[in-house]
Amino acid sequence: MLTDFLLASLHHLLVFGLVAMLVAESVLLRGSLDRIALQRLAGVDMGYGICAMALIAAGIARVSFGLKGHDFYLHNPWFHAKMGAFVLVGLLSILPTVRFLRWRKALAANPIFVPDAAETARMRGIVRFELILLAAIFVLAAAMARHGGLSL
Repeated sequence: MLTDFLLASLHHLLVFGLVAMLVAESVLLRGSLDRIALQRLAGVDMGYGICAMALIAAGIARVSFGLKGHDFYLHNPWFHAKMGAFVLVGLLSILPTVRFLRWRKALAANPIFVPDAAETARMRGIVRFELILLAAIFVLAAAMARHGGLSL
């Protein structure tokens, strides 16, 4: 029972960490990206990736060792929808990550490098869409926990 509590707590904290890092990326992408902002963006994105990997590990541990057992999850269509949305967020995050790494490399080659405003806006749009999908994941998680039941 303690293991389940600890895994659930870790899982929830990592989800909120993921949201915080995406919000930080969105905020950094709002303004002009100077050297410091580009370095922060690369660091936040690296933290985002680490947090996402830890979240996957915690989620697998919950399915494997949690009180509900793997049958609860594997036979729950809301779980599959939630995982699909999470995979979509992960796939969407590839483009900004690649772009941030490219910007970092360009900054190393040219200390006054500034990304194109249109490209920055595209990355901001992708990050914001990821945040919308994370909100959907919260709704799907609530449905999953209740087997989709909406009884009042």
